[in-house]
Amino acid sequence: MTFRTDPARTVLLTAGLLALTACGTTVAPGAGPAAASAAPSAAPSAAPSIDYAARAAAAVERHDKLFPEVAARCAGKAETLPTAASTPAELPTDPAARKYVENHGYKTQAPLTPAARCRGDAHAARIEAGLGGSDGKGTPRTTEELRVRLTGLGYRVESGDVYGSGPENLTFVLSVPESGPCVTGYLGPPVKIEVHGVYLEGGCHEPRGGH
Repeated sequence: MTFRTDPARTVLLTAGLLALTACGTTVAPGAGPAAASAAPSAAPSAAPSIDYAARAAAAVERHDKLFPEVAARCAGKAETLPTAASTPAELPTDPAARKYVENHGYKTQAPLTPAARCRGDAHAARIEAGLGGSDGKGTPRTTEELRVRLTGLGYRVESGDVYGSGPENLTFVLSVPESGPCVTGYLGPPVKIEVHGVYLEGGCHEPRGGH
């Protein structure tokens, strides 16, 4: 029996093969369907790493533009802690003292670099002068007056950052804009301002509670 080649059928067969091989899968000559399915897929791209040192440096730069007099005072101070500061402090050997330290661990503050300590001290002096000096003359008498005075000095005052119930019982807690550290003040009189690192549980406000 004689078979004839149908030109139309040949064209359809060829088009079908081209459609199968045009999907991006390369099949070696003579390889079956299993070989085509075993082709490796594209590897997922790795997530970009976060450069925390660069972020911290950028924050300090923004701070320095806001407070050039503080930047000038603290120029040349190190932004990193000495190596010894990274070693955890040993707990007391006395059981009672050890228990006390463990129960008050939630009050632990992050250490300050020399540059952060300098910035904090400079802002403390700046705020003290802006609130009327250490003698308490001219200091705000209400929480609203204190909030307005601090805002006018260039500090962001969030809800709960200013509290108290009278001219001699006003307190504020601030974070130095952009770079830190924390500044906590008591209006007294006399005005008393403390500089410290953030609490390890987060933020500049002293955590409440413990165990």
